[in-house]
Amino acid sequence: MTKADKVNFSTPSGFPEFLPGEKRLEVYLLDTIRRVFESYGFTPIETPAVERLEVLQAKGNQGDNIIYGISPILPPNRQAEKDKAGETGSEARALKFDQTVPLAAYIARHLNELTFPFARYQMDVVFRGERAKDGRFRQFRQCDIDVVARRELSLLYDAQMPAIISEIFTSVNIGDFLIRINNRKILTGFFKSVGVEENKIKSCIGIIDTLEKVGEAKVKQDLEKEGVLAEQTQQIIEFIKINGTVDQVLDKLKYLAQTREAEELSIGVTELETVIAGVRNLGVAENRFCIDLAIARGLDYYTGTVYETTLVGHEALGSICSGGRYEELVGTFLGEKMPGVGISIGLTRLISRLLKAGILDTFAATPAQVMVVNMQDDLMPVYLNVSQQLRQAGINVITSFEQRPLGKQFQQAEKQGIQFCVIIGSEEAAAQKSSLKDLKTREQVEVPVENLALEIKRRLA
Repeated sequence: MTKADKVNFSTPSGFPEFLPGEKRLEVYLLDTIRRVFESYGFTPIETPAVERLEVLQAKGNQGDNIIYGISPILPPNRQAEKDKAGETGSEARALKFDQTVPLAAYIARHLNELTFPFARYQMDVVFRGERAKDGRFRQFRQCDIDVVARRELSLLYDAQMPAIISEIFTSVNIGDFLIRINNRKILTGFFKSVGVEENKIKSCIGIIDTLEKVGEAKVKQDLEKEGVLAEQTQQIIEFIKINGTVDQVLDKLKYLAQTREAEELSIGVTELETVIAGVRNLGVAENRFCIDLAIARGLDYYTGTVYETTLVGHEALGSICSGGRYEELVGTFLGEKMPGVGISIGLTRLISRLLKAGILDTFAATPAQVMVVNMQDDLMPVYLNVSQQLRQAGINVITSFEQRPLGKQFQQAEKQGIQFCVIIGSEEAAAQKSSLKDLKTREQVEVPVENLALEIKRRLA
């Protein structure tokens, strides 16, 4: 191959590729998240990476997301098939940009095979054609849960979501976090009560959702551009800045609902009170959640409870888990009301942010805890037998098949993050003994082969 023929094998912009230690961290987080999801009875599903384009775009599902289309690329010797391979209309296909729209299609396809409320989790890769930048990717893994019902869905499912979020982030030990809870009906009802025109409320809620990013002055400016009067804007700002303990905020909201006689506001406050009671009954610590009236979740399809989770002291990282309740989204393809509530963790983004902030560290490059070194090739049957004994005892082992200087083998083990090396030469093999070297402490002890697994486990513990 000439220099001019060289292929650019770098990854495309926005498509991340993990090193082994990073991938092992991702697997650990996936396992932790899966364990918590399943402890609440959520069942796994996986939808295709590719959906029909009309599914992804149905009734405005696409939102602001840029979709990657899929079209066949024929080899030079099959160009005559080009017209037949072209896909248009209902045959046009594209990569999924989230998990919720595919969930709606999945339920429509399997409606008579599922039991409702249907509680599922999904930890797939999704694709968005957004501008790639630090912490923002075009391909990333999302960990989602949703509970979907036919006609009615208990608010206690909304209460479960903060409990699940709290358990996940406590388990992975990333420091203090705060689950901020609100209800879109409260915002909608309050906007109506101050006289904001109904056809402008959704866009105004979207503006409120940008408060943390753009600041109060810009929010005021944007509300006034929407035609909201200065007096109304001031009332809205004062409203979303209501703070205090959970009970203090609830008391202020109940008072407002009574004095303004706004039905939707009153319904939203009652729903929020029910959710908060459920969160407490599920044992979520009081310092893990709050009511934040500025949380709106800009997506139009949220209709009730909404959540955003931030790391205390690292708020600039943005939300690490968010979601909420919706009424119409999942029933899109069936023409019936199918309320749901769910949360999503953008895991690829989260790992990127936490590693950069030094909140998490990568794992060792290999899961192996022990390397059985190769002192001489004729003892390979012994090394293989010892390696298998250790594996059967639940210890992860690499066997060194190449005979090299001992120092080189130690270096290889250290580079991969392996703590222990088992050394067996002719004399040790004859006496059924081994030397166990701890590469962290540099200590080396003699251990009978029959006791090797117990000694390694003791030291690992």
